[in-house]
Amino acid sequence: MTTENWTERTVISNGQRIHMRIAGETGPLVLLCHGFPESWYSWRHQLKALSEAGYRAVAIDMPGYGRSSKPTNPAAYGTVELVAVCVGVVEALGETTAVIIGHDLGAPVAWTAAWTRPDVFRAVVGMSVPFGAAGLGCLPGSPFGETRPSEAAAKLAGPDRMFYHEYFALHREAAAAEAEPDMRSWLTSAFYSLSGDKPLPPELAAFDMTKLPDLVLREVVRAAISVPRTSGAGMSGLLELPATLPDWLRPEDLDYCVAELESTGIYHALGYYMNGDRDWDALGPHQGKPLSVPALYIGGDRDIVTIWSQEAIARAEEVVTDLRGKIILPGCGHWIPQEAPEAVNDALLTFLRSL
Repeated sequence: MTTENWTERTVISNGQRIHMRIAGETGPLVLLCHGFPESWYSWRHQLKALSEAGYRAVAIDMPGYGRSSKPTNPAAYGTVELVAVCVGVVEALGETTAVIIGHDLGAPVAWTAAWTRPDVFRAVVGMSVPFGAAGLGCLPGSPFGETRPSEAAAKLAGPDRMFYHEYFALHREAAAAEAEPDMRSWLTSAFYSLSGDKPLPPELAAFDMTKLPDLVLREVVRAAISVPRTSGAGMSGLLELPATLPDWLRPEDLDYCVAELESTGIYHALGYYMNGDRDWDALGPHQGKPLSVPALYIGGDRDIVTIWSQEAIARAEEVVTDLRGKIILPGCGHWIPQEAPEAVNDALLTFLRSL
């Protein structure tokens, strides 16, 4: 996919340098926020489709990634701070409003931006992670932040394991060290292992993965994304390196993604995972307030986040007053904008035209 006609720009927002790619010179502004461990490039399919449909699509490198700032203070990666970054980007681009779209860790930023700053963000799309109010992560038993995130995560993982948020937060150096020796193998394994291409265990073949019984759900999450406390293998012990790349991941796309991470590492990006309880406290004053702007959720039936978020998805209308769709893409894993670009683009354009 050619990207040479897309504008490359850097602005200062909330005291941070934010690098971006812009497709489309005019039209309503659409701001795209990626997740871990990606970059603006994960939105390449959406940039093309949105700009061709008449929108000014802007995909930023979130703080800690690419050519954007990499603060040393983990608090800079808090959700409230990242919302301020998004507001500043809109202002730096000469606009007063935007539609905001987020995937993975970018989704809680997008949801929170629309929830707390509806004066700026007139509509929102979240992918993988649904709206979780102050809880952000939509963990089982605490879909809207009813329980402090560290407590909900500990209950989900059990005493013998660490939910990966906890592992990344408490063992940041070790987690980064897993990736550094061979970033290509580590990223390829992460892309494959969390995608819809990795076969399900036979014992799960009969289940609808988005409607698992609670005990099965917890065991699936524990096995897929929780780190054993005693194995010493870290996250790498949960990942599998495929013999061939998935069809949705071309070698040249992997080359770009690997090059980005080889130049930045993942240590700073892991700062996002150190703010769960801090975010919960900071967003507490907003609890009970509904998200009122037009909203859309897109998940994948093979995405582990969609799977553990089934309660939040089912009850979304309780906290989102203008929810215009809950789309669950069949056969799609975690990397939704890349695994199912045509379906995602169709859903986004339908939603944007409804505004």
